[in-house]
Amino acid sequence: MKLRGFLIALLILTSVVSINESFAYEPIPITISSEMDKLQFDGKWTVWNEWKKSTLTEYGGNIPIKLRSAHQGDYIYILADVVGDIHIDKGLDKAVLCFDTKNDKTEIPNEDDYCFVSALGGKNSPTLQGGSPLVLTNHFKQIDSHDDYIGYGSASDENDRYSNIPHATYEYRIPIEVIGRSSIYGFYLGVYDAHTDQTVTWPEGINVGRNEIPSPSLWGEIYSPDKSLPEFELPFLLLIPSMILIILFTKQKRFFKL
Repeated sequence: MKLRGFLIALLILTSVVSINESFAYEPIPITISSEMDKLQFDGKWTVWNEWKKSTLTEYGGNIPIKLRSAHQGDYIYILADVVGDIHIDKGLDKAVLCFDTKNDKTEIPNEDDYCFVSALGGKNSPTLQGGSPLVLTNHFKQIDSHDDYIGYGSASDENDRYSNIPHATYEYRIPIEVIGRSSIYGFYLGVYDAHTDQTVTWPEGINVGRNEIPSPSLWGEIYSPDKSLPEFELPFLLLIPSMILIILFTKQKRFFKL
């Protein structure tokens, strides 16, 4: 009995340590929504409830960001509501949204890594793909954007859900045809505030300059609980192997007692 208790405690402790080492951040869920096809892409909340049916992730410290994420049909939708950037520097403020489509977290970006760049008030929102040998371009190269891709940055207005003070906001519609269908992607968002010359990142704490994109090995993860993954928190999923081992060990002890 003592051995069994010791084994259970050891397995739980091991699982907790693994969780802490594996996720220094909380992976972001991509909520399925029936409302995203009604969005008006103008780089802000067009109406106060426009992004209501999406997942909310809050981070940013001194420059708070409200990140909304959802998917519908053939698209992933992302809103970066940069509540803390109240200095509207058009053409200078920008957001870089990245997906590691294989989630292989390589040190150097390869062809399964994509980034989407949106400057505040800019007319163009380029698509970047990894695999370039050039260090100066962070190993990314510009490719033709998908016809259905949208990336737009603008100043918020009175319809914003979080603040009446105008601030930078970025809206994205990413075609799944570009990044492929997957239950989980590597994920990075960098928002540059020209007034403070600071890039606020998710995952938090990555030190990058205005034109830098960090290594995919530092990116976090975004996942879809309503696709092929069950609707459990990922840490719970990591406990399942430990629970199976406990059950097998218990059954084995009962067998030898017969």
